[in-house]
Amino acid sequence: MSWAQSVTQCVQSGGVLTSVEDLAESNFLVEHAESYRSKTSGFWIGIYRNVNGQLFWQDNSVLDFVNWGEGQPSEDQLDYCVELSAFSGYWSILPCSSPKGFICKKPKIHPLLFVLYLFTDAKNDNAHGHMNMWILLILVLLILLGMGFIIYFLFKIKAQRETEREARQHSTLLENNHVLTGRDDEDSTNNKEKNEHSVV
Repeated sequence: MSWAQSVTQCVQSGGVLTSVEDLAESNFLVEHAESYRSKTSGFWIGIYRNVNGQLFWQDNSVLDFVNWGEGQPSEDQLDYCVELSAFSGYWSILPCSSPKGFICKKPKIHPLLFVLYLFTDAKNDNAHGHMNMWILLILVLLILLGMGFIIYFLFKIKAQRETEREARQHSTLLENNHVLTGRDDEDSTNNKEKNEHSVV
């Protein structure tokens, strides 16, 4: 496929032509490309040149790592595209219409962002998408409010149980004190009676 056809295929599958962020990722791609060497000598990757000749990754990641083959890139080939060699992992500039394989990369999406994407209808920027955004915002606020009420009531129940426990302990202490005090009254009454008998 040409570079443009490869871009289209990746976009249709929910990704973009791959970016290569470091040597480890480059080695990983070459290692997994080995099984396709009989079909193609290289794979389109997601580097492109803007009208000023600057190189960018299609997924907008930073172009910190490069793995150019010897003599690459050539300044006079601004309308050419970049392939990753299936044999060496080095990059080279080729005409964009050259038939090559391609490697797609799907972005890692945080679950909350994925839900946001679904509710905002990111493909269509219209009033319906804005309405969905408000619905999502209201749902998130309701969930947070519900969690707040749950936490409040759990703490309230815990405090009530502690108060009841303290009341039971206080009641038990009063009962024990009353029992002890009642025995002392009986003992003092018996002592008084004994004293009265002995006086008589």
